[in-house]
Amino acid sequence: MPERIYLDFNASTPVAPEAAAVLQRLLSEGYGNPSSPHWAAKKAKEAVDRARKQVASLIGAHPDEIVFTSGGTESANMAIKGLFFKLGLPFHIVTSAVEHPATLMPCKFLERVGAEVTIVGVRPDGRVDPAAIKAAIRPDTKLIAVMHANNETGAIQPVEDIANVADDSGALLYVDAAQSAGKIWVDVNLLGADLLAIAGHKVYAPKGVGALYVRRGVELEPFMHGAGHESGRRAGTEAVPMVAALGEACEIAREFLPTMNEKVGKLSDEFWRRLKSTFSDKVVLHGEPVSRLPNTLFVSFLGKSGPEILAKVPMIAASTGSACHTGEVKPSPVLTAMGVPPEVCRGAVRFSLGRSTTLAEIESAIAMLKQAVGGG
Repeated sequence: MPERIYLDFNASTPVAPEAAAVLQRLLSEGYGNPSSPHWAAKKAKEAVDRARKQVASLIGAHPDEIVFTSGGTESANMAIKGLFFKLGLPFHIVTSAVEHPATLMPCKFLERVGAEVTIVGVRPDGRVDPAAIKAAIRPDTKLIAVMHANNETGAIQPVEDIANVADDSGALLYVDAAQSAGKIWVDVNLLGADLLAIAGHKVYAPKGVGALYVRRGVELEPFMHGAGHESGRRAGTEAVPMVAALGEACEIAREFLPTMNEKVGKLSDEFWRRLKSTFSDKVVLHGEPVSRLPNTLFVSFLGKSGPEILAKVPMIAASTGSACHTGEVKPSPVLTAMGVPPEVCRGAVRFSLGRSTTLAEIESAIAMLKQAVGGG
C-alpha cells in the first residue's frame, strides 16, 4: 500500500524530470543576458527562443504571441489591467462568478479606478451560459474574462460560444487556461481567445514561471515598465532557466495529451465508480460528468466536513472546497455560485489526478477514506 498518495495535481504538479534537467543545465550554461549581443548571451537567447516556440506549439499560437511571466496570476493581471490602461475609460468587464481570484481580484481593483464589472452566475453544472454573457454586454464592454476549465469542479466552459459573443460585441476575450493547458487540447484559434494565461506549476514546470498569449494586433500597457524585454510588453531580464523549463514541460505535455483521457480519464472514472460503490448515496459529484477535465473529481461527503475528513487521512494530499479559519468553515464560492446548499458544501473534497497516478493509489485512497468516513 502506498504510504503517501498525491491527489492534488490541480493545486500544483511535480516538475517533470526533463524540465528539471533543462533548468539545471541552464543554471550553468545560460548565464549570459539573452538581450546582449555577445557570445555569452547565445545559449540564453537560444533557450528563450526555443521555449517560446514550445509554449506556442502547445496552444496553437505564433511564438511572437507568447510573453513570459512569473506565473498565472501575473498573466491574468497583465491581461486585464494591461488592456484597461491601454484603452482607458469607459471600460466595462463581463466575467463569471466561478473565476479564480487571479481574475476576480484585478477586476475588483479596476472598479476602484473607474471600470465597471458585471459578474454573471452559472448553471447548476458550474458552466457559464453564453446567453447570460450576451445579456450582460453593453456598448462600453471592452473585455470578457472567463476560465477554460474550473480549478475546483473541472467544468469546461463553452469558450467558443462566448468568443462568438465577444466577436459580435467587439469586446476582447481573455481566457484563463491555467487548469486546462496540458490536460485537454487548448487551441487559441479554435477557442477564439485574444489573451490566454498559462501557469507553469500546473503543467509540470517549476513554480514562479508562466506565460501570457497575446494575439497579434492586441495591444496592452506593459505590466512591468523598464527596458524593452519581451518585445516591449514585459520589462525585466527573462528568468532563462525557468523559462526553458516551462518550454520543455509544455513540449512534454503536448506529447502526452493524446493519452490523457485514455490513462488519467479512465483512472478518474474508476475512482468515482469506487467512491460511489463505497459510499453510495452519501457521496455526490459536483459539476457536469462529461464536460469536465479528465483528471478532476470534486465530491461532497454528505453529513461530513471536508477538512475533518482530510485530517483523518494525512497520507492523502487533496484539497477541500472550503476555507477553514479559526474553526469556521466557509463554503466554496464556486459551489455557492452553483446553488449547492451550505450543508453539502461543507463536505466537499477535490481529488485531482496526474500523469503519475496509479490504480494502486486509487485503491489505497478508497480504503483510507472508507476507514475515515465509513461506508455507505
